[in-house]
Order: sequence, then structure tokens, then C-alpha cells
Amino acid sequence: MNTEIINNRDLITMKLLYYFITVKNYNPIIVQGAKNEIWLENLEEDMKIVRIVNNYIHNNEQMEFDIFKTKRLVSKIRKKTFSLKMQVLSIFTDLGENVNIDKVNAPEKIYKFINVHAEDDILDNQIIKSNFSDLKSNFEFNEEGFGLFLKITNDINQKNREEAIKNEDIFEPKKIIVTYVLIGILVLIYLYGVLFGGSNNLINSFAVYGPYIRNYHEYYRLITGTFLHGGLFHLLSNCYALYIIGRQIEAFYGKKKFLLIYLFSALCGSMLSITLSDYASVGASGAIFGLMGALLYFGYYYRVYIGSTWKDNIVPVIVLNLIIGFLVPGIDYFGHIGGLIGGVLISMALGLKYKVNKRDRINGSIISIIFLGFLIYLGIFLK
Repeated sequence: MNTEIINNRDLITMKLLYYFITVKNYNPIIVQGAKNEIWLENLEEDMKIVRIVNNYIHNNEQMEFDIFKTKRLVSKIRKKTFSLKMQVLSIFTDLGENVNIDKVNAPEKIYKFINVHAEDDILDNQIIKSNFSDLKSNFEFNEEGFGLFLKITNDINQKNREEAIKNEDIFEPKKIIVTYVLIGILVLIYLYGVLFGGSNNLINSFAVYGPYIRNYHEYYRLITGTFLHGGLFHLLSNCYALYIIGRQIEAFYGKKKFLLIYLFSALCGSMLSITLSDYASVGASGAIFGLMGALLYFGYYYRVYIGSTWKDNIVPVIVLNLIIGFLVPGIDYFGHIGGLIGGVLISMALGLKYKVNKRDRINGSIISIIFLGFLIYLGIFLK
């Protein structure tokens, strides 16, 4: 194979694939109904979908049909990934002379188009310069012909192998320890109270109770109360939820981060509880809702890999449990809400392996500190 065998359109397509996959971390996706098109997806970029379209489009009527088809397909992707908005860039390599992109009826903020006949059409395009300013420097290769084809193919394959290793590292089964230790502690504390007749004494001495925390500075109650339970059913329901959700969070985040998420969520749940309620409360529900928040955060960033599970299972379970907390008397729903928010925020601060950068973690840390400080001010000093 030599330079002449690789035509100009294929050469541009190869370079675009190299750039978007190896440099910008886009992933090829299979889209039913898309022929002679390559769809690339990166939900962390502003331009979440990039299409490289090699279909020949003769006139504006065919172009508008392509837009209609694209809208329908993007709508399915948006619902699947729970994305509110998706910007799409369509790069056409074979538009006919009768096509006038300027007269195509499409929402410009969402659907953008580039007509490419030569490399300069890409390199000098304002959309590319605005969204992918480093493309030009990644369009220059020393190799030519078959050597260029091999380099691009090998680099893309290597990138895919690296991504596969990362995903395997995240989703492979892990040895669970902290979750079982926490369940054991909850059970042992409950059994101690039952066997030695001290359940009421434990609750009186260690429950989350705003007046004692504020007036007598018994701040330890903010955590100790989350390890107590008011009855066997209360204990079993929380232990079961911790068993189901805790193992996932410990596997996804790691043992140290999991424990920090659990304790921070418990603290935030207790703080919001004493801020908005004067009743005593016990139970691990706030911490468990924090784990739900961490699972929600993880699911958002890995929704491409876990598919519809994120919106079909995780989100409905959280919403249902919040509704139950509001409707059933005696449930500390303020603790649930505080734990849920705390779980999401501390997950931002701790970050996700391979996904969240240092800047995002710093922002998450700042927001977490502000949120907890605000709750402390309202619940301890202001009330």
C-alpha cells in the first residue's frame, strides 16, 4: 500500500479518528441506522458527539433528512446516558455542490456542520479552532502511505487496550472488607443493647439530639447516633442496604475513600437533622443515603459503561427512598437528604479513578467544606 492507494477522504478520516480517539479520548459507538458514518462519543467534552459522515449527500433535502435522522438517534443516546443536552459536530467528507449548509434548517447551538474536501477545511474551520484548538498540531505526521495507516491503526488499538485495562480495573470484583466490618459493628452494638438491657441507655447517651449537642457540646453524638438503631427491623433494613450498596461503593472507590464517604455522609445527615429538627434520631440511614449519592456520582461518570442501569435503577431507588422518608412517620428524612448531598459532594472531592482531574477534586473539596461549615453554622451556632 502507498500514498496513492489511500485517497484524500480516507486519509482525512484516519487522521480525524486518530485525533478524537487517542488525543481527545472519544469512544466509537455503534448506532443503529447509521451507515457509512463513524460516531464518536465523549460525555466530558462540550461537543459530546462527533460524526464523521462519508455518505454522499446530493442536495439540501438529503441534508435536512440527515439532520432529522441525527436528531432522532441523538435523542436516544441522550436518554440512555441521562444527558440533558448534547452538542453534535457532523464532519461531512462527501457533500455535493448543490448542498448549501448555510441554508440548512438546524439549531446552530446544538448541531454544527463542517464540509471537508481538503485538510485545510478542517484546520482553518472556526468551529474546530474554538472547540479543538490542538487539532492542527495533531494532524502532522512524519509517516506516509502504508506507514501512516499502520501508525494510526496501532495507536488507536493501543488506546483501546489501555481503556479496556482501566475499565477492567474499575469493574473487576474486589475483596470487600470495610462494608462487612461496618455491618458487624452495627450488629454488635445492637446486640449489646439487647443482651445487657442497655438499649435505651445507649440511645439516651449517644443518639443524635440537637439540644444536647448544642447545649452540652456532646458533638460525638453526630457520629455515634448513626451506629445505633431503634429496633430489629430498623437494623436489618439498614444492614441489608449497606450490604447491597456498600460493596459496590467499596469496590468502585476503594476502602479508604469508601470509609470517608460513609463517615462524612453520616456527619452531614446528622448536621442537617439537628438543624431542621429537634427530635432525637438514630440509624445509619444518612450514611447509606450518602453511599447512594456516591453511587449516583459514579454512575454519572461511568453511565456509558453501565448503560441504562444508572437511570433505570439507581435514580429511581434514591427517589423512592426519599419519598418514603417524607411519607412514613418517624423517619428522619432530613438526615437522609443531608447524607445524600454529603455523599455526592465528598465523592466529588475524593474523585473517581481515571475520570476526575485535580481541578475537579479541588472544587469538590471546597464545596464540601462550605456545605459542612454552613450546616455547622446553622445547626450549632445560629439555632
